[in-house]
Amino acid sequence: MIDERSNAALEQFLKTARREFDAYSQTIGADTCDAAANLILAAEKIGGRVHVTGIGKPGHVAAYTASLLSSTGTPAYFLHGTEAVHGSCGQLMPGDAVICISNSGETEELKSTVAAVKKNGCRVIAVTGNPQSWLAGQADACLFAGVGEEGGPLGRAPRASVLAELLALQALSVVLQARRGLSVQEYVLRHPGGKLGQLREEPAG
Repeated sequence: MIDERSNAALEQFLKTARREFDAYSQTIGADTCDAAANLILAAEKIGGRVHVTGIGKPGHVAAYTASLLSSTGTPAYFLHGTEAVHGSCGQLMPGDAVICISNSGETEELKSTVAAVKKNGCRVIAVTGNPQSWLAGQADACLFAGVGEEGGPLGRAPRASVLAELLALQALSVVLQARRGLSVQEYVLRHPGGKLGQLREEPAG
């Protein structure tokens, strides 16, 4: 038997998620990603690397993003959001680019990490739902990833905002991959396993 309360909550969440996802996706254009992409490419030209960090749920988004970027032509490293100020900033070098993810842009733990990142001579790319936030103000480039509602019971747990962060960073990965002209053969070198690794030719069309 279907529980009516949980069914109603699910339907409301899906309605909210569709609305927020559609609204946010319409805000993304090539110009949205250009500043961040230019910063990353400029860092690479001087031997710099890319790192991705976040606190809480955005930390999981950061780990996924580092993996996605690496597989599509932009080597990237996950930087633990709190361990960064306990030694992990040792993975940074002056000139590196660090993508920092925070919906509010005001998370105290991330403030400490961003301050340390900048002291290590790195450039900051913010991904935030608040373009007037502290994080946005500290950034060299900013990707807006904002939603009006999270959805779900209480409307507090990160749900729709995580979808926006993922879409913003996936869009950035698409821009970087296109600008590199990554071929299927190059992609397979990075992803030789599974079904994707079996695709050896460029898709038709």
